[in-house]
Amino acid sequence: MFSNKTIRQQITVSWDFPVIFTHHLFAPENHVLAGTLDRLCEGRRQRAMVFIDEHVSSRAPNLVSDVVAYFAAHVDHMELVDVPRIVPGGEAIKNDFALVEGFIRLLLEKRMDRHAYVIVVGGGAVLDAVGFAAALVHRGLRVVRVPTTVLAQNDAGVGVKNGVNFLGKNAIGTFAPPFAVLNDYEFLLTLPQRDWLNGVAEAFKVAIIRDRVFFDYLLANAEQYPARNFEAMQVLVARCAEMHLEHIRTNGDPFEYGAARPLDFGHWSAHKLELLSDFRVSHGEAVASGVLLDSIYARMQGWISDAEFEEIRSGLVRSGFQLWFEELDQRDQDGRRAVLDGLREFQEHLGGDLCVTYPHGIGARFEVNHIDLALMEQAIQELKRSVHPHA
Repeated sequence: MFSNKTIRQQITVSWDFPVIFTHHLFAPENHVLAGTLDRLCEGRRQRAMVFIDEHVSSRAPNLVSDVVAYFAAHVDHMELVDVPRIVPGGEAIKNDFALVEGFIRLLLEKRMDRHAYVIVVGGGAVLDAVGFAAALVHRGLRVVRVPTTVLAQNDAGVGVKNGVNFLGKNAIGTFAPPFAVLNDYEFLLTLPQRDWLNGVAEAFKVAIIRDRVFFDYLLANAEQYPARNFEAMQVLVARCAEMHLEHIRTNGDPFEYGAARPLDFGHWSAHKLELLSDFRVSHGEAVASGVLLDSIYARMQGWISDAEFEEIRSGLVRSGFQLWFEELDQRDQDGRRAVLDGLREFQEHLGGDLCVTYPHGIGARFEVNHIDLALMEQAIQELKRSVHPHA
């Protein structure tokens, strides 16, 4: 006879990290970064390494010297362990696992310990890849994210995830909350138009399922985004980031152990569209398309009204998004529309049970466990007709 003994272990871990909005982060007189590294009042000179997205450094040619000068101005409290490292930007950094290995080797060679800081300046892909490497070294270094795109400042950079593409979008990664997130609005002014608009799609996504008031604000200001109105974009970034943080903080599942991923409304087709296009279609463009596709399906099911759907469509169009891509017409050898495989991949990502978030009116949401593929096919066809009326 076996004698069994069970000791129940339950651990509660509290995470605390600030998300700060500022201007001119690396101006010596701006004490946000210095104060952030010293916020635990540990009474020592803080060691740090800085990684900079090559796209950011090309648009801000003085950035490396500004970083070096900032550390020199605060040398009593901060030590720059190595020269700032320029790393590939965009999905290229997430598609090359050898780059992640190189970051790990560098961090170990520089003897970065668990109280040292990795400051990552760049778009969401760079934050993801370098953050993933830092999460693996000594089981986690202190990462300070400095997002530089709208998409990173209002969404990707303020969450608790990182990862790289490996046989699938974000197939390898960790949940690793940052030590801090420092959003410098000035970086947004350096963005090309495509990157300027990408994060607007995520704002529509979260507003549709969580906040009617914010959705109305987006509608009222839709034309301001392609016109590059800086004030309007700052409001969008701050409110969208706040809503993402509120969801992570209050929904009871920050590390996504459950079946639902409410913040991924519109993303099952978006992730697949990115892969089908070999990332020619950017994440924001794919999300805008995916949000409209799922909104068409929601209207067909009666979950939103015709008027609510038209508001969504009009807002995305007036914000400057292309909403149809030829990759959505691709079919596999059996004649099946390839983008529909995104549902299966989304299901696998969640542990086997399909759970897709849909709006229930504007500003509310619910979870759906079954997709009518015939109706979704009609929705895709309608999405195409919305751009090509005679298709």
